[in-house]
Amino acid sequence: MSTAQWILNLALLGWVLTRNLGTHRVTRSTFLVPLAVVAAAGAWFLRDLPTAGHDLGLELIGTATGLVLGTLAALLTRMHRRHGHLVISAGTAFAAVWIATIAGRMLFAQWATHSGARTIGEFSMRHQITGADAWTAAFVLMALTMVTVRLVVTAVQVSAHRSPSAAMAEPGAA
Repeated sequence: MSTAQWILNLALLGWVLTRNLGTHRVTRSTFLVPLAVVAAAGAWFLRDLPTAGHDLGLELIGTATGLVLGTLAALLTRMHRRHGHLVISAGTAFAAVWIATIAGRMLFAQWATHSGARTIGEFSMRHQITGADAWTAAFVLMALTMVTVRLVVTAVQVSAHRSPSAAMAEPGAA
């Protein structure tokens, strides 16, 4: 793994944690900024999605893993009203999911480019995975799906908190 990849992954982790840990008011930027990042990353890293051999299967596994991790991350946040505004809170469990995910991806990349290169190469040959680009695409799809699913679940939570029945359940309502 290159120095640039280390910096990119650590910057991503820092950005996710800084942006989400604690309690923050739900605004348009809660959704628009991560969507812009996902769109830019997808356009940059997935320009040529490998589909030969069993590459697509590996990419689907990455996407499914992102679905599970994104759902988990979203469910580890709490939404409530504070001073008349909808806020979302995330704590150590949320941070642990993101740290484990990004650290795991970094450790795999480090291993795959050093002592595990032969093992990954043999695995890839046995399972008809065409190479590093397929592995990269699978991990990028995992990350992008994780962010997207978290945003979708958060949007559902926002909708539930803004519904008339949720407003009636608020302390002091009606």
